Amino acid sequence: MKRQLFVKTLLAAGAAMLLAQPALAQIKLRLAHSGAEAETQHLAALEFAKQVKTRTNGAIEVQVYGSSTLGNDNTAIAGVRGGTIDLTTSGTPYYTGMVGRLNVLDLPYMFTSTEQAYKVLDGPIGRGLLDELGTHGMKGLAYWEVGFRSLTNSKHPVRTPDDVKGLKVRTTPNPAHIKAFQLMGAAPTPMPLAEVFGALESKAVDGQENPVNIVRNNKFYEVQKYMSLTRHAYTAMPVVMNKKKFDGLKPEQQQALVDAALAAGAYQRDLIKKNEAADIAFLRANGMQVEENIDLEPFRKLVAEPIKQMFVEKYGPQLIDAIQQTR
Repeated sequence: MKRQLFVKTLLAAGAAMLLAQPALAQIKLRLAHSGAEAETQHLAALEFAKQVKTRTNGAIEVQVYGSSTLGNDNTAIAGVRGGTIDLTTSGTPYYTGMVGRLNVLDLPYMFTSTEQAYKVLDGPIGRGLLDELGTHGMKGLAYWEVGFRSLTNSKHPVRTPDDVKGLKVRTTPNPAHIKAFQLMGAAPTPMPLAEVFGALESKAVDGQENPVNIVRNNKFYEVQKYMSLTRHAYTAMPVVMNKKKFDGLKPEQQQALVDAALAAGAYQRDLIKKNEAADIAFLRANGMQVEENIDLEPFRKLVAEPIKQMFVEKYGPQLIDAIQQTR
C-alpha cells in the first residue's frame, strides 16, 4: 500500500513538473528574408521568433533565414505561396504584381512623416490591403518597415532633379518607383537587393535608392560616393505567412503570430528611428558625401502628381484621399 502511494505521489509530482515547463516546440516555421544580419529587418525577424516562442509557451518555433539564404525576395514570396516556406517579409513592391492597390503605399511623396505612415498601415487602410493578399495564398500578419528611400550614386552630388538625369539607377520593380526615375531623366533598372552591391561595384548601374540603414548595412558606401536624402518614397514591409498553414493553427496561435508580428514591427521602427543619425555619421566617416538639406519641392512637383494620376486612373481616388486625410 505504501509502495502504491509512493508511486502515485511520484507520478503526480512528475506531471506537475511537466506542466510547469514550457511546451516543447511542436510546430516549426521557417521565415526567409533578404536582409543582411546587421539590418533591422533581420533583427525584427529574430524579435518575432522570440515573441512567438513566448506567446505560444514554446509550442511554435520560428527559424530565421536571412541574407537571401532561401532565395531572393521573389523566390521567398513564391515559396510562401506554394507552401515550401512558411513566412517571409519583403518590401511592398514585391507584392504589387498580385495586389495592385498596394502601389498606393509606394507613390512618391505620399507620406509626409513616419507618424502618418504608421497610422495608415496600422489602421483599417493597411489591414484592408493586407487582407487582399489572402486570395494569393498568403495571410498578411503586419507591416514591418523599409522606410523612406533616398538616392546614392557614384557620379556626382544630387541636389536637384536635373542632377538625376542620365544616371542608371537600381530601383524596385514597383511601377511608381520606375516611373518616378523616368520622369527625372534617369534609367531605372529593377533588380533584387541581393544583386545590388555587385551591380554597383561593376558599374552596371550608377546608383540605387534605399533608406540610410540599408545603405549602411549592405556596405553600399564601399561602392558609392554620394548620398542625397531625397526621401522620395516610403516603403512598408508586409510580413506574410502561407495561408493554409496559418488557417490550420489554433485561434490562439493565430493571434499569437499576429501579435508577435506587430510587436516586432514596433521594435524595428524604434531601432530605425534611434539609429538614423548615427548611420548618417557612419556613412560620412566612411567616405560618403551626404546631402541632407535638399529642397524637396522640385522633386515633388516633378513626380508626385503625374504618378498619383496614373494610380487614380486605374484604381480610383478613394485610397489616396483616405491616406491624405489621415494625419
